[in-house]
Amino acid sequence: MTLAAVTLAAVTLADRDPPMMTWLAEFWGYADAQVEGATLRDAARLAELHAASFHRGWSEHEFEDMLSQRNTLVHRLRLGRRIIGFVVSRMAADEAEILSIAIDPGYRGRRLSRDLLHTHLRHLAGRGIKTLFLEVEENNQPARRLYDHFGFTVVGRRDRYYRQPNGEQLNALLMRRDLS
Repeated sequence: MTLAAVTLAAVTLADRDPPMMTWLAEFWGYADAQVEGATLRDAARLAELHAASFHRGWSEHEFEDMLSQRNTLVHRLRLGRRIIGFVVSRMAADEAEILSIAIDPGYRGRRLSRDLLHTHLRHLAGRGIKTLFLEVEENNQPARRLYDHFGFTVVGRRDRYYRQPNGEQLNALLMRRDLS
């Protein structure tokens, strides 16, 4: 079925069954995803998302601490009422580092992280950030494709930086992007 046929079927279905239309929009990734500043009330959900995405998830308390700091910028990605992603950066002078970015496993592969990161980069630039850094596990191809898409370049490598639960140690790549 073509995208036009799916869209037409969804529009026709929307007249009869609005909840089904919402489900279809979310399923196909066309629902209105909103990127907005995160608040202290979001800490528990952000901790859940982090735990679902990383071997050592950050706690709700750690998110509360970050959300309370003036030098930390946190955006959430919301689909309807549900928070499905976030990005956290720490700022110092005219530089910042992306500390973490995560998307709910059930919503990955729909390019929603692009909307999230695009908005986050705009806000960092608006705060006077000229250079942005991040670390990424060398074999994390989805994350690397995202960062490549946004013009990040590899500027260094940390051997055996990430430790897996099975004891395996993986390399980290240091990446940089100029925002000016």
